Amino acid sequence: MRHPFRVREIAAQAGLSEATVDRALHGREGVRPSTARQVERAIADLQRQADQLQLGGRTWTLDVVVQAPLRFSVEVRAALEAELPGLRPAVVRARFHLLEGQDGAGPAPVVAALRKAVRSRSDGVVLKAPQHPDVVAAVAELAAAGVPVVTLVTDLPGSARVAYTGLDNRGAGRTAAHLVDQWLGAAPPRDHAEDPHAGSLRGGLLHGHRARVLVVRSGGADLGEDERAEGFTEVLGPREVIEVVDDEQRPGVVVDGVRWVLASAGGPAVAAVYAMYAGAGGAARVLDSLAAAGQHPRVVVVHDLAAEHLALLRAGRVSAVLHHDLRTHLRRAARVLLQARGALPGPARSWAAPVQVVTRFNVPLR
Repeated sequence: MRHPFRVREIAAQAGLSEATVDRALHGREGVRPSTARQVERAIADLQRQADQLQLGGRTWTLDVVVQAPLRFSVEVRAALEAELPGLRPAVVRARFHLLEGQDGAGPAPVVAALRKAVRSRSDGVVLKAPQHPDVVAAVAELAAAGVPVVTLVTDLPGSARVAYTGLDNRGAGRTAAHLVDQWLGAAPPRDHAEDPHAGSLRGGLLHGHRARVLVVRSGGADLGEDERAEGFTEVLGPREVIEVVDDEQRPGVVVDGVRWVLASAGGPAVAAVYAMYAGAGGAARVLDSLAAAGQHPRVVVVHDLAAEHLALLRAGRVSAVLHHDLRTHLRRAARVLLQARGALPGPARSWAAPVQVVTRFNVPLR
Protein backbone atom coordinates (compact mmCIF):
# COMPACT_ATOMS: atom_id res chain seq x y z
CA MET A 1 0.00 0.00 0.00
CA ARG A 2 2.19 2.83 -1.29
CA HIS A 3 0.95 6.28 -0.28
CA PRO A 4 2.20 9.79 0.61
CA PHE A 5 0.31 10.04 3.93
CA ARG A 6 1.51 9.84 7.53
CA VAL A 7 0.35 7.02 9.77
CA ARG A 8 -1.35 9.56 12.01
CA GLU A 9 -3.45 10.88 9.10
CA ILE A 10 -4.50 7.40 8.01
CA ALA A 11 -5.38 6.40 11.56
CA ALA A 12 -7.57 9.48 12.00
CA GLN A 13 -9.34 8.85 8.67
CA ALA A 14 -9.88 5.14 9.41
CA GLY A 15 -10.82 5.56 13.08
CA LEU A 16 -8.08 3.12 14.15
CA SER A 17 -5.06 3.33 16.39
CA GLU A 18 -1.72 4.29 14.89
CA ALA A 19 -0.26 0.96 15.99
CA THR A 20 -2.97 -0.97 14.14
CA VAL A 21 -2.47 1.09 10.98
CA ASP A 22 1.29 0.58 11.17
CA ARG A 23 0.86 -3.20 11.42
CA ALA A 24 -1.57 -3.18 8.46
CA LEU A 25 0.73 -1.06 6.32
CA HIS A 26 3.68 -3.36 6.92
CA GLY A 27 1.75 -6.61 6.58
CA ARG A 28 2.44 -7.80 10.08
CA GLU A 29 0.51 -10.58 11.77
CA GLY A 30 -2.56 -9.97 13.86
CA VAL A 31 -4.41 -7.69 11.40
CA ARG A 32 -7.81 -8.91 10.30
CA PRO A 33 -8.66 -8.69 6.56
CA SER A 34 -11.54 -6.32 7.37
CA THR A 35 -9.12 -4.00 9.17
CA ALA A 36 -6.70 -4.05 6.23
CA ARG A 37 -9.55 -3.11 3.90
CA GLN A 38 -10.52 -0.29 6.27
CA VAL A 39 -6.97 1.08 6.04
CA GLU A 40 -7.05 0.81 2.23
CA ARG A 41 -10.33 2.74 2.08
CA ALA A 42 -8.90 5.44 4.34
CA ILE A 43 -5.89 5.87 2.04
CA ALA A 44 -8.19 6.08 -1.00
CA ASP A 45 -10.33 8.71 0.75
CA LEU A 46 -7.27 10.76 1.66
CA GLN A 47 -6.03 10.57 -1.93
CA ARG A 48 -9.34 11.83 -3.33
CA GLN A 49 -9.36 14.69 -0.85
CA ALA A 50 -5.77 15.59 -1.77
CA ASP A 51 -6.70 15.57 -5.46
CA GLN A 52 -9.61 17.93 -4.76
CA LEU A 53 -7.41 20.33 -2.80
CA GLN A 54 -4.85 20.35 -5.60
CA LEU A 55 -7.60 20.83 -8.20
CA GLY A 56 -9.01 23.82 -6.37
CA GLY A 57 -5.63 25.41 -5.81
CA ARG A 58 -5.52 27.20 -9.16
CA THR A 59 -7.77 28.61 -11.87
CA TRP A 60 -8.11 26.69 -15.13
CA THR A 61 -8.82 28.67 -18.29
CA LEU A 62 -10.56 26.93 -21.17
CA ASP A 63 -11.14 28.41 -24.62
CA VAL A 64 -14.36 27.56 -26.44
CA VAL A 65 -14.07 28.00 -30.22
CA VAL A 66 -17.34 27.52 -32.09
CA GLN A 67 -17.99 28.21 -35.75
CA ALA A 68 -21.73 27.80 -36.21
CA PRO A 69 -24.92 29.82 -36.58
CA LEU A 70 -25.29 32.31 -33.73
CA ARG A 71 -28.29 30.45 -32.30
CA PHE A 72 -26.20 27.33 -31.64
CA SER A 73 -23.21 29.30 -30.37
CA VAL A 74 -25.38 31.04 -27.79
CA GLU A 75 -26.71 27.65 -26.65
CA VAL A 76 -23.12 26.41 -26.20
CA ARG A 77 -22.22 29.44 -24.09
CA ALA A 78 -25.31 29.07 -21.88
CA ALA A 79 -24.80 25.31 -21.47
CA LEU A 80 -21.16 25.58 -20.39
CA GLU A 81 -21.79 28.50 -18.05
CA ALA A 82 -24.54 26.46 -16.39
CA GLU A 83 -22.13 23.54 -15.88
CA LEU A 84 -19.07 25.43 -14.59
CA PRO A 85 -20.25 25.53 -10.95
CA GLY A 86 -20.64 21.74 -11.02
CA LEU A 87 -16.92 21.33 -11.78
CA ARG A 88 -15.93 22.49 -8.28
CA PRO A 89 -13.59 22.20 -6.48
CA ALA A 90 -11.95 23.02 -9.82
CA VAL A 91 -12.18 26.73 -10.56
CA VAL A 92 -12.73 26.92 -14.31
CA ARG A 93 -13.11 30.03 -16.42
CA ALA A 94 -14.16 29.99 -20.05
CA ARG A 95 -13.19 32.36 -22.85
CA PHE A 96 -15.66 32.18 -25.71
CA HIS A 97 -14.76 32.65 -29.38
CA LEU A 98 -18.18 32.45 -31.04
CA LEU A 99 -17.63 32.84 -34.76
CA GLU A 100 -20.95 33.78 -36.26
CA GLY A 101 -21.92 32.23 -39.56
CA GLN A 102 -22.32 28.75 -40.89
CA ASP A 103 -19.52 26.26 -41.24
CA GLY A 104 -19.06 27.37 -44.84
CA ALA A 105 -17.59 30.67 -43.64
CA GLY A 106 -14.11 29.20 -44.08
CA PRO A 107 -11.36 28.09 -41.69
CA ALA A 108 -9.46 31.38 -41.24
CA PRO A 109 -11.43 32.68 -38.20
CA VAL A 110 -11.13 29.29 -36.48
CA VAL A 111 -7.39 29.07 -37.11
CA ALA A 112 -6.90 32.61 -35.77
CA ALA A 113 -8.84 31.78 -32.59
CA LEU A 114 -6.87 28.57 -32.04
CA ARG A 115 -3.53 30.34 -32.45
CA LYS A 116 -4.69 33.02 -30.02
CA ALA A 117 -5.40 30.26 -27.49
CA VAL A 118 -1.77 29.12 -27.79
CA ARG A 119 -0.47 32.65 -27.20
CA SER A 120 -2.78 33.26 -24.24
CA ARG A 121 -1.65 30.13 -22.35
CA SER A 122 -4.90 28.25 -22.58
CA ASP A 123 -5.35 25.15 -20.42
CA GLY A 124 -7.48 23.50 -23.06
CA VAL A 125 -9.79 24.11 -26.01
CA VAL A 126 -13.32 22.97 -26.77
CA LEU A 127 -13.68 23.13 -30.56
CA LYS A 128 -16.65 22.96 -32.92
CA ALA A 129 -15.39 23.61 -36.44
CA PRO A 130 -15.59 22.18 -39.96
CA GLN A 131 -13.14 19.56 -41.12
CA HIS A 132 -10.41 21.43 -42.98
CA PRO A 133 -6.64 20.86 -43.33
CA ASP A 134 -5.89 24.32 -41.89
CA VAL A 135 -7.98 23.58 -38.79
CA VAL A 136 -6.30 20.19 -38.37
CA ALA A 137 -2.89 21.88 -38.64
CA ALA A 138 -3.86 24.46 -36.01
CA VAL A 139 -4.96 21.66 -33.65
CA ALA A 140 -1.52 20.08 -34.17
CA GLU A 141 0.10 23.41 -33.16
CA LEU A 142 -1.94 23.40 -29.96
CA ALA A 143 -0.94 19.82 -29.18
CA ALA A 144 2.72 20.66 -29.75
CA ALA A 145 2.36 23.55 -27.29
CA GLY A 146 0.85 21.21 -24.69
CA VAL A 147 -2.71 22.53 -25.05
CA PRO A 148 -5.27 19.68 -25.31
CA VAL A 149 -8.23 20.00 -27.67
CA VAL A 150 -11.63 18.30 -27.35
CA THR A 151 -13.94 18.42 -30.37
CA LEU A 152 -17.62 19.08 -29.75
CA VAL A 153 -20.63 17.74 -31.71
CA THR A 154 -18.61 17.27 -34.92
CA ASP A 155 -15.25 15.51 -34.86
CA LEU A 156 -11.89 16.03 -36.57
CA PRO A 157 -10.66 12.46 -37.10
CA GLY A 158 -6.98 12.21 -37.87
CA SER A 159 -6.21 15.40 -35.95
CA ALA A 160 -4.22 15.74 -32.73
CA ARG A 161 -7.35 16.33 -30.63
CA VAL A 162 -7.41 14.27 -27.42
CA ALA A 163 -11.09 13.30 -27.52
CA TYR A 164 -14.53 13.89 -29.04
CA THR A 165 -17.65 14.63 -26.99
CA GLY A 166 -21.09 14.95 -28.49
CA LEU A 167 -23.80 13.11 -30.30
CA ASP A 168 -23.37 9.71 -31.93
CA ASN A 169 -24.19 11.18 -35.33
CA ARG A 170 -24.22 7.92 -37.26
CA GLY A 171 -26.53 6.43 -34.65
CA ALA A 172 -28.79 9.47 -34.92
CA GLY A 173 -29.08 9.01 -38.69
CA ARG A 174 -29.90 5.34 -38.23
CA THR A 175 -32.54 6.23 -35.66
CA ALA A 176 -34.13 8.75 -38.04
CA ALA A 177 -34.30 6.15 -40.82
CA HIS A 178 -35.81 3.59 -38.48
CA LEU A 179 -38.52 6.03 -37.40
CA VAL A 180 -39.31 6.94 -41.02
CA ASP A 181 -39.56 3.28 -42.03
CA GLN A 182 -41.68 2.33 -39.01
CA TRP A 183 -44.16 5.16 -39.45
CA LEU A 184 -44.41 4.88 -43.24
CA GLY A 185 -44.64 1.11 -43.18
CA ALA A 186 -42.33 -1.42 -44.77
CA ALA A 187 -41.24 -0.57 -48.31
CA PRO A 188 -41.10 -3.41 -50.85
CA PRO A 189 -37.65 -4.46 -52.11
CA ARG A 190 -36.12 -2.27 -54.81
CA ASP A 191 -36.45 -3.64 -58.34
CA HIS A 192 -33.25 -2.56 -60.08
CA ALA A 193 -34.74 -3.58 -63.44
CA GLU A 194 -37.35 -0.83 -62.92
CA ASP A 195 -34.73 1.73 -61.92
CA PRO A 196 -31.47 1.16 -63.83
CA HIS A 197 -30.25 4.64 -62.91
CA ALA A 198 -30.54 4.19 -59.13
CA GLY A 199 -27.57 5.98 -57.61
CA SER A 200 -26.78 8.24 -54.70
CA LEU A 201 -26.83 11.86 -53.73
CA ARG A 202 -24.18 13.59 -51.60
CA GLY A 203 -23.80 11.59 -48.41
CA GLY A 204 -24.88 8.34 -50.09
CA LEU A 205 -28.65 8.90 -49.86
CA LEU A 206 -30.70 6.36 -51.79
CA HIS A 207 -33.00 6.80 -54.78
CA GLY A 208 -35.98 4.57 -55.49
CA HIS A 209 -39.52 4.64 -56.93
CA ARG A 210 -41.26 4.37 -53.56
CA ALA A 211 -42.37 6.94 -50.94
CA ARG A 212 -40.34 10.11 -51.29
CA VAL A 213 -38.26 11.43 -48.36
CA LEU A 214 -37.03 15.03 -48.19
CA VAL A 215 -33.70 15.48 -46.38
CA VAL A 216 -32.62 18.92 -45.18
CA ARG A 217 -28.96 19.66 -44.43
CA SER A 218 -26.63 22.65 -44.31
CA GLY A 219 -24.50 23.81 -47.19
CA GLY A 220 -21.23 23.64 -45.24
CA ALA A 221 -18.66 20.86 -44.84
CA ASP A 222 -19.88 19.17 -41.66
CA LEU A 223 -18.60 15.72 -40.77
CA GLY A 224 -21.41 15.28 -38.25
CA GLU A 225 -24.01 15.69 -40.99
CA ASP A 226 -22.08 13.35 -43.28
CA GLU A 227 -22.18 10.72 -40.52
CA ARG A 228 -25.91 11.26 -40.03
CA ALA A 229 -26.44 10.83 -43.78
CA GLU A 230 -24.39 7.62 -43.83
CA GLY A 231 -26.35 6.20 -40.91
CA PHE A 232 -29.62 7.20 -42.56
CA THR A 233 -28.59 5.40 -45.74
CA GLU A 234 -27.61 2.24 -43.89
CA VAL A 235 -31.05 1.72 -42.37
CA LEU A 236 -33.56 3.43 -44.67
CA GLY A 237 -35.67 1.20 -46.90
CA PRO A 238 -35.73 1.61 -50.69
CA ARG A 239 -37.36 5.00 -50.89
CA GLU A 240 -36.63 8.00 -53.08
CA VAL A 241 -34.63 10.63 -51.20
CA ILE A 242 -34.33 14.26 -52.29
CA GLU A 243 -31.96 16.69 -50.63
CA VAL A 244 -32.35 20.42 -50.02
CA VAL A 245 -30.06 22.90 -48.28
CA ASP A 246 -30.97 25.22 -45.42
CA ASP A 247 -28.95 28.33 -44.60
CA GLU A 248 -29.56 30.41 -41.48
CA GLN A 249 -27.95 33.42 -43.14
CA ARG A 250 -30.30 33.17 -46.16
CA PRO A 251 -33.74 31.96 -45.01
CA GLY A 252 -35.16 31.85 -48.54
CA VAL A 253 -32.71 29.20 -49.72
CA VAL A 254 -34.55 26.24 -48.24
CA VAL A 255 -37.90 27.54 -49.54
CA ASP A 256 -36.48 27.85 -53.06
CA GLY A 257 -35.04 24.35 -52.72
CA VAL A 258 -38.36 22.82 -51.75
CA ARG A 259 -40.18 24.64 -54.55
CA TRP A 260 -37.60 23.45 -57.05
CA VAL A 261 -38.00 19.87 -55.88
CA LEU A 262 -41.78 20.04 -56.15
CA ALA A 263 -41.64 21.65 -59.59
CA SER A 264 -38.94 19.50 -61.16
CA ALA A 265 -39.38 15.99 -59.79
CA GLY A 266 -42.24 13.69 -60.68
CA GLY A 267 -43.42 10.68 -58.73
CA PRO A 268 -45.15 10.32 -55.38
CA ALA A 269 -45.69 13.09 -52.86
CA VAL A 270 -43.21 13.80 -50.07
CA ALA A 271 -44.14 11.28 -47.39
CA ALA A 272 -41.43 12.12 -44.85
CA VAL A 273 -38.99 14.88 -43.92
CA TYR A 274 -35.71 14.36 -42.10
CA ALA A 275 -34.11 17.69 -41.11
CA MET A 276 -30.62 16.69 -40.03
CA TYR A 277 -29.96 20.44 -40.01
CA ALA A 278 -32.49 23.23 -39.64
CA GLY A 279 -31.59 26.86 -39.13
CA ALA A 280 -33.82 29.20 -37.16
CA GLY A 281 -37.33 28.73 -38.55
CA GLY A 282 -36.05 26.34 -41.21
CA ALA A 283 -38.26 23.38 -40.29
CA ALA A 284 -41.38 25.54 -40.32
CA ARG A 285 -40.43 27.03 -43.70
CA VAL A 286 -40.00 23.55 -45.18
CA LEU A 287 -43.39 22.39 -43.86
CA ASP A 288 -45.12 25.62 -44.94
CA SER A 289 -43.69 25.28 -48.47
CA LEU A 290 -44.93 21.70 -48.71
CA ALA A 291 -48.34 22.64 -47.34
CA ALA A 292 -48.64 25.44 -49.92
CA ALA A 293 -48.28 22.75 -52.57
CA GLY A 294 -50.90 20.57 -50.90
CA GLN A 295 -48.38 18.12 -49.43
CA HIS A 296 -48.48 17.09 -45.77
CA PRO A 297 -45.75 14.57 -44.85
CA ARG A 298 -46.83 11.72 -42.59
CA VAL A 299 -43.47 11.69 -40.79
CA VAL A 300 -41.29 14.67 -39.82
CA VAL A 301 -38.08 14.11 -37.84
CA VAL A 302 -35.87 17.04 -36.82
CA HIS A 303 -32.76 17.54 -34.69
CA ASP A 304 -32.43 19.60 -31.49
CA LEU A 305 -35.12 20.51 -29.00
CA ALA A 306 -35.12 24.22 -29.79
CA ALA A 307 -38.19 26.24 -28.78
CA GLU A 308 -39.48 26.38 -32.36
CA HIS A 309 -39.17 22.62 -32.77
CA LEU A 310 -40.91 22.06 -29.46
CA ALA A 311 -43.81 24.24 -30.66
CA LEU A 312 -44.03 22.24 -33.92
CA LEU A 313 -43.93 19.00 -31.94
CA ARG A 314 -46.79 20.06 -29.66
CA ALA A 315 -48.78 21.27 -32.66
CA GLY A 316 -48.47 17.85 -34.28
CA ARG A 317 -46.47 19.12 -37.27
CA VAL A 318 -43.31 17.29 -36.16
CA SER A 319 -43.38 13.58 -35.31
CA ALA A 320 -40.16 13.34 -33.30
CA VAL A 321 -37.18 15.44 -32.26
CA LEU A 322 -33.75 13.81 -32.02
CA HIS A 323 -32.37 15.47 -28.92
CA HIS A 324 -28.93 15.59 -27.33
CA ASP A 325 -28.06 17.46 -24.16
CA LEU A 326 -25.40 20.12 -24.76
CA ARG A 327 -24.88 20.57 -21.04
CA THR A 328 -23.86 16.94 -20.67
CA HIS A 329 -21.49 17.18 -23.65
CA LEU A 330 -19.82 20.34 -22.34
CA ARG A 331 -19.50 19.02 -18.80
CA ARG A 332 -17.74 15.95 -20.16
CA ALA A 333 -15.58 18.08 -22.47
CA ALA A 334 -14.38 20.19 -19.53
CA ARG A 335 -13.65 17.09 -17.43
CA VAL A 336 -11.72 15.48 -20.29
CA LEU A 337 -9.57 18.59 -20.66
CA LEU A 338 -8.82 18.57 -16.92
CA GLN A 339 -7.92 14.87 -17.20
CA ALA A 340 -5.64 15.64 -20.12
CA ARG A 341 -3.86 18.22 -17.93
CA GLY A 342 -3.52 15.71 -15.09
CA ALA A 343 -5.83 17.69 -12.82
CA LEU A 344 -8.36 14.85 -12.64
CA PRO A 345 -7.65 11.11 -12.51
CA GLY A 346 -8.40 8.85 -15.43
CA PRO A 347 -7.65 8.84 -19.16
CA ALA A 348 -9.03 11.43 -21.57
CA ARG A 349 -11.53 9.41 -23.60
CA SER A 350 -14.02 10.21 -26.33
CA TRP A 351 -17.72 9.93 -25.59
CA ALA A 352 -20.42 9.76 -28.25
CA ALA A 353 -23.86 10.02 -26.65
CA PRO A 354 -26.84 8.06 -27.94
CA VAL A 355 -29.64 10.22 -29.29
CA GLN A 356 -32.86 10.70 -27.34
CA VAL A 357 -36.12 10.38 -29.28
CA VAL A 358 -38.58 13.00 -28.04
CA THR A 359 -42.26 12.93 -28.97
CA ARG A 360 -45.03 15.12 -27.62
CA PHE A 361 -45.56 12.49 -24.93
CA ASN A 362 -42.07 12.57 -23.34
CA VAL A 363 -40.79 16.15 -23.61
CA PRO A 364 -38.00 16.52 -21.02
CA LEU A 365 -38.05 19.26 -18.42
CA ARG A 366 -35.69 22.08 -19.38
